Amino acid sequence: MPKFIGLIGYPIKHSISPYFQQAALDYYHLDIRYKAWETSPEKLQNAVDNLRKPQNLGANVTVPYKETVLPLLDEVDDLASSIGAVNTIVKRSNRLLGFNTDSYGFIEALYKDGRFDPEGKRAVILGAGGVAKAVSFALVKKKASSLLIINRTLERAATLVDSINRYVKDFSASPEELKSKITALPWRSLYSGKTLEHCHLIVNCTTIGMKYSSQEGQSPLSAELIPQNVLVYDLVYNPRETPLLQLARNVGANILSGLAMLVYQGVASFELWTGKKPPIDIMLNKAEQILLRGEG
Repeated sequence: MPKFIGLIGYPIKHSISPYFQQAALDYYHLDIRYKAWETSPEKLQNAVDNLRKPQNLGANVTVPYKETVLPLLDEVDDLASSIGAVNTIVKRSNRLLGFNTDSYGFIEALYKDGRFDPEGKRAVILGAGGVAKAVSFALVKKKASSLLIINRTLERAATLVDSINRYVKDFSASPEELKSKITALPWRSLYSGKTLEHCHLIVNCTTIGMKYSSQEGQSPLSAELIPQNVLVYDLVYNPRETPLLQLARNVGANILSGLAMLVYQGVASFELWTGKKPPIDIMLNKAEQILLRGEG
């Protein structure tokens, strides 16, 4: 009888994770199926509880549940607990353990595909949800000089700033080395035209522009707000080139799609579930192939 791993989120019609994860499982001839488990909010508890069934091995967690899933788990590892978001659940001895591989995936793609070292650089984060938390923690740990977290709800951005500052103070082995200046700003601050003026990196952690979403075809920024020579990193990966990336390319900025991050975080999840070395090239190629065919 096959075992199962799934993706828990709502909505998830845009997701290509089932395709590239299944390609990796098939590479090892594992009798495991990766499924898309679209889960409405009132059914989240039931979906997590179902992971305890013998045939289930774990799950990925995506929008909007990366934060709300934490109290439903038996244990959360230190990184995910500090970030306050889980994107990978692993069942071990019928206990559900939570991990965050978004942070790893983000940095891996930033270095390898974006050819960008954040140390000493000024970064702007759009959004303050689960993935924004992982991104912000990763950039602080890599010694970005400053971080602006911009969100429609200022209080949520301010809460994220507080949690990062607590992490640096309480958990860092050498807090004196982590000197990022972290600031929360309301969304309207973007309209001045000066907020993004001197930044080196802009990361879109919202779902604006995502295929099949209510904001499909939209961009969180207009062209005149995007500085030349900045790296615009859109974590939305479907479509392959979002409206934001199109605008950024047109004004002469560098661009990075969220596809590489998606695959790299999935690579780390795969290893947690199976204990096997992930076939990264197979996973990347399948993800590219699916987007080109427009199946996601």
